[in-house]
Formats: sequence, C-alpha cells, structure tokens
Amino acid sequence: MQQTLKQEALESLQHLPDDADIDEIMYRLYVIDKLHKSREAINEGDTINHEDLKREIEQW
Repeated sequence: MQQTLKQEALESLQHLPDDADIDEIMYRLYVIDKLHKSREAINEGDTINHEDLKREIEQW
C-alpha cells in the first residue's frame, strides 16, 4: 500500500531530532513535496528523455 502524502510527511518529521528548527522542518516538507510531484509526473508520463534534455540545456 502506498503512503499518502500526509503519512509520508509525518513519518519523515518523526525522524528529525527533537530540537529541529523550523527551517529544517520546512526543508524536509519541501523535499517531500518535490519528490511527490516528481513521482506523479513520472506516472503520468510527463518526462523528458536524455537527448531532449541535453538539447534544451545547450539552448541556455
């Protein structure tokens, strides 16, 4: 069974030390959000292949 976003966040926060500051908590939640959105994009096929990415970077 796949964890919900809330369950994943709570589990991750439980691993932080008791003296974690708000910046550590916010960063942890930010990373979880980015990973969650990345997984959704992959599942929806919203990805870019390696060659297209290289061409896009060359245009920067």
